[in-house]
Amino acid sequence: MPREPLSVVVTTFDNAATIGGCLASVAFADDIVVLDSGSTDGTREIAARHGARVHVQPFAGYSAQKQAAIDLARHRWVLLLDSDEAIPAMAAERIRAALDTPQAAGYMLLRREWVFWRWQPERARLNHYVRLFDHTRARMSGHQVHESVVVDGPVQRLDAVIDHHGERDIEGRVDKANRYSSLQVRDRHTRTPRFLRTRMVFYPAVAFARYYFWRGHWRGGWAGFVAARVHAFYAFLKYAKLYELRRSGGQRDSGTVETERGDE
Repeated sequence: MPREPLSVVVTTFDNAATIGGCLASVAFADDIVVLDSGSTDGTREIAARHGARVHVQPFAGYSAQKQAAIDLARHRWVLLLDSDEAIPAMAAERIRAALDTPQAAGYMLLRREWVFWRWQPERARLNHYVRLFDHTRARMSGHQVHESVVVDGPVQRLDAVIDHHGERDIEGRVDKANRYSSLQVRDRHTRTPRFLRTRMVFYPAVAFARYYFWRGHWRGGWAGFVAARVHAFYAFLKYAKLYELRRSGGQRDSGTVETERGDE
């Protein structure tokens, strides 16, 4: 029985620095779709040189933009990537093997993070996300941020690791924390959690401990420590902005957020 054909789907916005490596790593795919939201840095030209079908539409939000890109796929099976991710050779082999005889409606892939100036330590916990799926049985969750693929059917974990190059410096990671915390306020403003002041005081410490100790980033030296501190700051911002919104009676906008980004 022939292998199921694969469409790779990527959303972009001014990602010329990373899109070439991303698309080169998925040259094994049968179809590559890039949905761009108005790049001016050559992203679309680079994508076209790698054989991608390039489409353009205004940015509609992370979840909606990705869903629009998925809808452009020619094949049932989709591999959804961010523009700053890449598929190593071993992961490519395992993805192809899974598509020989798919045993699930979706597969979770692990993701290795570049943390400022080094890869996360080998023994640190890897995040995992549904990225390979039958798109006729899946959809994006609809969240403003931290959107995910929701699958109607069984999901299995695939022993395949994505490389995520992410933010290259502390400034970029702090900017992302600020941007994402504002988007989370938009998701949560109708269901504000209780005890916001208590959460502001204590939850950042919990978030730091979870990231630094439980997930093992203490093994990453100062890069892991700085990343954990920024993660704790992000946890603080989420609740501080919700508290601000509640104090204003919910009348204020949660912030003007530039979200025309192709990466996560």
